[in-house]
Amino acid sequence: MKSFISKINTRFGFFLLITALFWIKTLIAYFTDFSLGISGLDQWIILLFNPVATTVLLFGIALYFRKTHLFYWGAIVIDVINTVLLYLNVIYFREFTDFMTVNTMLGYSKVNQGLSGSSIALTNPHDILYWIDLVVLVLLLILKKIKMDPIPLPKKIGFQITSLGLLLFSVNLMLGEMDRPQLITRTFDRSYIVKYLGLDAFTVYDGLKVEQNNKMRSDASKGELTAIEKYSNNHYAAPNSKTFGQAKGRNVIIIHLESFQQFLIDDKVEGQTVTPFLNSIYHSKDSYSFSNFFHQVGQGKTSDAENMLETGTFGLPQGSLFAQLGSDQTFQAAPAILKQNGNYSSAVFHGNVASFWNRDNVYKNMGYQNFFSASYFDTSGDKATGYGLKDKLLFKDSINYLQHLQQPFYAKYITVSNHFPYTMDKEDSKFKIPDTDDSSVNNYFRTANYLDQSVEEFFKFLKKSGLYDNSMIILYGDHYGISNSSNPELAKTFSQDPSHFKEFGKDPSKNWDAWDNAQLQKVPLMIHIPGMKNGGIQKQYGGEIDVLPTMLHLMGISSKPYLQFGTDLLSKQHSQIVAFRNRDFITPKYSSLNGTIYDNDTGAIVKPDATLQKQIEHDQNTVQKQLSMSDSLNEKNLLRFYKNKSFTDVESKDYNYADGLQKELDIEKKLGLKSTSMYSKNRDSSLAPLYKTDAPEAKHKSTGENRIKITNPDSGEN
Repeated sequence: MKSFISKINTRFGFFLLITALFWIKTLIAYFTDFSLGISGLDQWIILLFNPVATTVLLFGIALYFRKTHLFYWGAIVIDVINTVLLYLNVIYFREFTDFMTVNTMLGYSKVNQGLSGSSIALTNPHDILYWIDLVVLVLLLILKKIKMDPIPLPKKIGFQITSLGLLLFSVNLMLGEMDRPQLITRTFDRSYIVKYLGLDAFTVYDGLKVEQNNKMRSDASKGELTAIEKYSNNHYAAPNSKTFGQAKGRNVIIIHLESFQQFLIDDKVEGQTVTPFLNSIYHSKDSYSFSNFFHQVGQGKTSDAENMLETGTFGLPQGSLFAQLGSDQTFQAAPAILKQNGNYSSAVFHGNVASFWNRDNVYKNMGYQNFFSASYFDTSGDKATGYGLKDKLLFKDSINYLQHLQQPFYAKYITVSNHFPYTMDKEDSKFKIPDTDDSSVNNYFRTANYLDQSVEEFFKFLKKSGLYDNSMIILYGDHYGISNSSNPELAKTFSQDPSHFKEFGKDPSKNWDAWDNAQLQKVPLMIHIPGMKNGGIQKQYGGEIDVLPTMLHLMGISSKPYLQFGTDLLSKQHSQIVAFRNRDFITPKYSSLNGTIYDNDTGAIVKPDATLQKQIEHDQNTVQKQLSMSDSLNEKNLLRFYKNKSFTDVESKDYNYADGLQKELDIEKKLGLKSTSMYSKNRDSSLAPLYKTDAPEAKHKSTGENRIKITNPDSGEN
């Protein structure tokens, strides 16, 4: 022990100690929090080895500091920064099953508005291991139990350590390339970079890509649109003559079902039907309901889903388009398209702060006239969760604004109650939950049931107010609610509902694999057109990228003049190749997941024959082209060059989301007898009394204490 203490009381000994401790912390993250898909002895060796090179390089910087305090506290600062990076990735991975990119970090203040509740739920007891070494080292230095060595190391030591770090990294890279050829040039999955090169190397690699993308955007030219225009024209699917214009002139109401997965439809747990009302909409002959509809989001999750819904383009390969590019992005989005093709007014209703996902800027660029965010609602006391106003209250309180919106209108509701960590006050729900070993899985059914009740209450109001018969209501799930790491626990609940056995082709609680995970990326899409009577469950495959052209065609508006990457789901020419953001894909017959091919009838791995292999290569090229074209359009903001006679560019300066209600009232007053708002049609009488909810908070008076603090979007505050 004395020998050990004497060694760490030297500068080089302290360097070795702090380096070793950080290496151990990184391995803790690798083995307890990150799912890196390790297989084979060689990958285990690489994983143990890969933190060493970058850790030696980073902590070796301190060896160049000659002054005593600068060396020791400099090493501590490097440790703190690297630990923060490591721990943020741990938290991020638990929620997104992915690593934080530089774009994600740059947009963190936009995304972090309202995330505190989720972040707390994502912590684990063993997280103390990421910080305890720092606390102990600082205390030992302050208490002088570790004595600061006043003798600086020779300059050559610093150079030797740097050289050693570079050599180790070269060996690391060589081993990675041997096990995974073209590791750097063909990055299909960020986890590969972390698995082979480490988290620090990934962050630097990603930062270089971000800089490259920024330069690419500034150097973009109008000529680069030609290939995209050609692709969009060739990819276009003509509308079905039987459905084109079926909802022409109707109000459009979008209900964004937060974290709602397809398996919830018709699902039962503990003898209870989870979503009885949504089941009735799903099976209604007034609905086009899609049983093979997949989310296609990336790191932007909810914002990616919104972007696909509104623009018919994909989110970014890294980060969030809303958060990173949305403030000055050019869009040809649904609100503006409908304004210019039917004089639709538009509004979004969302009970969280306006800056969440940078929506207050993005919506202006999309042409949304109104954005009723948390500042328009009473979010005091128990009326809100960490993500915003509870759904029953959002729908109820929105009527004060919806009734003054001029018809026809395009209105979007973004629900939040069915959001991780799926917490709910006892008085809000008595739904009996299952008993798995994962609390997020158990609680997910309760919040989904609450969301179902919320939507039912809203539908009852629509019918009472007369809006129902003159509207098209689109309900869709934005992304998965249960992450892949929790899916095996989720599968235990499927044994209560035999229909899931047929759906997954086997006992889903056993031998869970990538194909099962992919099947759970299905989310509902229900296009409800009251009075239609010729709808039903649609079996064709599709994804969120296909919603906009489908909606436009139902409204009698051709999607051909717009640059979009999806096709009308109801068209006979609709493409059924569903691209995932990581470039995996699914077709009606087979799934291609991380290079492995699965038969969709059985879920079994298949070895393609020559004919199938040729088809797979064709479909993979189709996916690559679709995603690459969309990425080029968005990353370079090429729509600023696109001249469309059917579309007038949106001027964001024309929109201001302050005093939204007063602006609606001013329009009503200006139009007088020509006003088409519900309020005007109801002889200037409020329809709010028609809304009935059993939400206990609706009976409570405001406490005056807002749970959600409205802040400057750039302040970084919650």
